[in-house]
Amino acid sequence: MKKKLIIFIPSIEDGGVEKNLFIVSNYLNKSGISVEILTCNNEKNKKFSKGINFIGTKSNFWQNKSRPIKYIICLFILFLNLLRSKDKPLIFAFQANIYAVLLAKILKTKVITRSNSAPSGWSTNFFKNKIYKFLIKLADNVMVNSLEFKRSFEKKFNIKVECIYNPFDIDLIKKNLKNKDKVKIKFFKKNFLNIISVGRLTDQKDHLTLLKSINLIKSDLKIKLIIIGKGSNKKLLQNFILKNKLKDKVKLLGYLDNPFPYIHKSDIVVLTSKFEGLPNILLEAQYLKKYIISTDCPTGPKEILLKGKAGDLIKMGDYKKLSFLLNNYYSNKEIINNKIKIGFKHFVRFEHNTNCKKYLNFVRKNY
Repeated sequence: MKKKLIIFIPSIEDGGVEKNLFIVSNYLNKSGISVEILTCNNEKNKKFSKGINFIGTKSNFWQNKSRPIKYIICLFILFLNLLRSKDKPLIFAFQANIYAVLLAKILKTKVITRSNSAPSGWSTNFFKNKIYKFLIKLADNVMVNSLEFKRSFEKKFNIKVECIYNPFDIDLIKKNLKNKDKVKIKFFKKNFLNIISVGRLTDQKDHLTLLKSINLIKSDLKIKLIIIGKGSNKKLLQNFILKNKLKDKVKLLGYLDNPFPYIHKSDIVVLTSKFEGLPNILLEAQYLKKYIISTDCPTGPKEILLKGKAGDLIKMGDYKKLSFLLNNYYSNKEIINNKIKIGFKHFVRFEHNTNCKKYLNFVRKNY
């Protein structure tokens, strides 16, 4: 009987973490690992391959509850599961790492974790950091998704971790782009500078910096900006757009399951985050040969953009520099095209099979 792997992710949402969850889970299942998903979002089962079992909540009642509630429910289910199990499974925590680690260690079960965001983006509370530093060392192994992330994590928490890049599924992108010409994107216009930003509408993504930069665009430069994503800051962004009369220039589209036709039709992809892990949107933009402007936030953008050789990096919150780069897009076209070529040339780092195999080895060696 194959040993089970329980992937612990109480709240499956619509971000980069989830994209990697689907890719990695399906690959592990295909490679002979007995995968079970412990979550409160049972409705996401269509994203997973046949043979992957869901052991979380069965009712849709829980899917829209807050993360803390989902954490409590899934930790209780994990507790019961481990008590009843004769052969202890391996726990792979994609979320709520510390809680999963603590419970697994109490019940003498091996647990590995994947950390998703740079340490600088976490709580600055001294005591929380001390607790995290102590508990994360109880995990049997920890992985992160960028080299800069690895260095900062090891320095902050004094623990050795592994780095595995996000596996980029080119076939999935091609599939989603197959009917791109049939997708009518009315907001983008010919002879306009078409800009796109993809990410949750939260403080972390800092879309206000992007909107402030649009507010400084020269009057003779025709632009259109589409922001794809949903989140708690939607009203805040809508109010800024209305107050600054940007409605003709900016459109909030909400969450889209397939944003790739929109990315394909854009000229520039912008990321204004305050912190990241390894942002998938930059990988997608780089593969689609788009000019990228990103904040030099911890961690990921600098690594993806090769310290500015494959795109432009700005300081966090620097809307004036962002506006300057947008205003000078056409006059710097030759330099921009060269940066796009360099990025695409080095894209092999994120190849799907190579990084999925690293995930497989990461799991197998911890059995």
